[in-house]
Amino acid sequence: MYITAADGARIFYKDWGTGRPVVLSHGWPLNSDSWEAQALFLAGHGYRVIAHDRRGHGRSTQTWHGNEMDTYADDLAAVLDTLDVRDATLVGFSTGGGEVARYIGRHGTARVAQAVLVSAVPPFMLRTADNPGGVPVEVFDGIRAGSLADRSQTYRDLADGPFFGNNRPGAEVSQGIRDAFWLQSMAAGHHNAYECIAAFSATDFRGDLAAFDVPTLVIHGDDDQVVPFEVGGMASSALVKEARLLVYCGAPHGITDTHKQQLGDDLLAFLKEYDR
Repeated sequence: MYITAADGARIFYKDWGTGRPVVLSHGWPLNSDSWEAQALFLAGHGYRVIAHDRRGHGRSTQTWHGNEMDTYADDLAAVLDTLDVRDATLVGFSTGGGEVARYIGRHGTARVAQAVLVSAVPPFMLRTADNPGGVPVEVFDGIRAGSLADRSQTYRDLADGPFFGNNRPGAEVSQGIRDAFWLQSMAAGHHNAYECIAAFSATDFRGDLAAFDVPTLVIHGDDDQVVPFEVGGMASSALVKEARLLVYCGAPHGITDTHKQQLGDDLLAFLKEYDR
């Protein structure tokens, strides 16, 4: 199914189950398929689960323009408005966490009951003069260079290494999980995925987090090699008023796959808190 954004871009979305809505925003350079385990689990427990493909990713339009967080957030708003979603729990993984944060910063929480940031890029990934603990720009320049030189292999290297922690001693990440990452990544537009690197790394979400006024859960692995825990979850939980932080000990970035049962259980418990 599709909705149409303000500029005519077609945004693909899945709409599973019935009940109070849970809206899932995915990471780079993936699509809504990356949420399948959680979507199936939560829909099976009485929730309506909506998950869209970000523009330029998956089955959505590969626009040349709009590959930045303001437009991503406005596309999310178009999904919520078109479907008239109310009392939603917004859940953002990695880059999707930035999308959720910017949505709340730009559009408020009239349609939102709860927010969840999972392995998310806020508050600000890039090292700058006023963000000295951030990640050096050279890291992101390396991803950009790899994307231009051989993006297929770059995605393979991410999946086989840091994304799922498969480069750690004793790691057992299936070939299927790694292949699914590569397959979804190659479905993203080359230009869209390239520009999204700047969107997730160089966007400052600190002001957006200050606008959060709904119960917020932050979940992050403390062995995240993509969005370091100190840069992401720990910093975000300190900026969102009364946010709750769950740390997955030894967990990598891609916990939607490596810790899918734990994540599903934690999301379900948080959802039920609002439903009481």
